[in-house]
Amino acid sequence: MNDKYIEFLKNRRSIYALGRNVKQSKEEIAELIKKAVRESPTAFNNQTIKAGILFGSASEKVWDIVAKRLKSEVPTEEAYAKTKEKVDSFKAGFGTVLLFTDQSIVDQNKKQFSLYANNFQDWSEQGLGGAQLSIWTALAENKIGASLQHYNPLIDDQIKEAFDVPESWVLRAEMPFGSIEALPGEKQYTVDDQRFKVIGD
Repeated sequence: MNDKYIEFLKNRRSIYALGRNVKQSKEEIAELIKKAVRESPTAFNNQTIKAGILFGSASEKVWDIVAKRLKSEVPTEEAYAKTKEKVDSFKAGFGTVLLFTDQSIVDQNKKQFSLYANNFQDWSEQGLGGAQLSIWTALAENKIGASLQHYNPLIDDQIKEAFDVPESWVLRAEMPFGSIEALPGEKQYTVDDQRFKVIGD
């Protein structure tokens, strides 16, 4: 059994210690991310996944928006200091992918395929998950670390205004990426008999 792909998946980890010491150019990384999204499956091939690929000051701006927005949400200065430290670790990376669902496509599919109307929102999330994994794994295979963050919907309005995002694009996740400045710890797994059932002759 060829399980090379499983090795790719194992190499994909949440990397929080990010830097800017990447060997690839912005153009190469952007094209890699575009390819990963293009080849990710979506229901009815409706391609609801949209992505903003940000570098430099644009990427930093995402995390400045997050830090400013969280200032009014975190209850104490001590807690905010810890939160700010975490956000700054994302800001220290080489770039950020903003991942969106195009709600206009979802809504159109609901009308066009009414029999499945109740499913399209869930299917859009499933498609997004596939794209996230594809991007993350592709970056990992190029020795670029990343993690997946969810500061939406707190920052939705500010992100739309800052980057001229179409109204129908709904922010679903943020993926900071960059050079791997520290390796993650060993991954823990649930035991197989609590997670899987293999059924059939």
